[in-house]
Amino acid sequence: MTLSQEAQPICLAPGNLRRVHHIALNVKDMGVSRYFYGNILGLHELTGEEIPKTLTKLVAEGKVANFVTPDGTVIDLFWEPDLLPPDSDPQKAFTRANHLAFDIAPQLFDRAVEVLKQNKIQIDHGPVTRPTGRGIYFYDPDGFLIEIRCDPINQEQSPVNS
Repeated sequence: MTLSQEAQPICLAPGNLRRVHHIALNVKDMGVSRYFYGNILGLHELTGEEIPKTLTKLVAEGKVANFVTPDGTVIDLFWEPDLLPPDSDPQKAFTRANHLAFDIAPQLFDRAVEVLKQNKIQIDHGPVTRPTGRGIYFYDPDGFLIEIRCDPINQEQSPVNS
């Protein structure tokens, strides 16, 4: 019996989930990851009163770092010194998550690509151009796939997700 043949389950209505609250990533080397997310990607690291109260102790112990994207999504880095490396073949996923995508203004896309190249960040593929915009896929220090993408220049006023 399929779900449509069964009694309809109780579900959240569209719009009940407002936005991504946070993304938690396990990292092997906190210093390297903090540099990557804070300096290379330019995300704001939460400090002092900005740190969620539930994580204050772990941040003070160096076990967690928190970054926030311009749209308010929090990225929590959890230090796991015994984290196994990803498969030596980067095409094989080591997690059930596929990738984390950051949006950037089209006029800044080429600059982002140059920053990745200058910092010798491992590129998976791209830049690619699609009807929904341009993207480049690369790996963070722990092998998690990241994308920087932009809308087509003529559609910048009406965002399209990819």
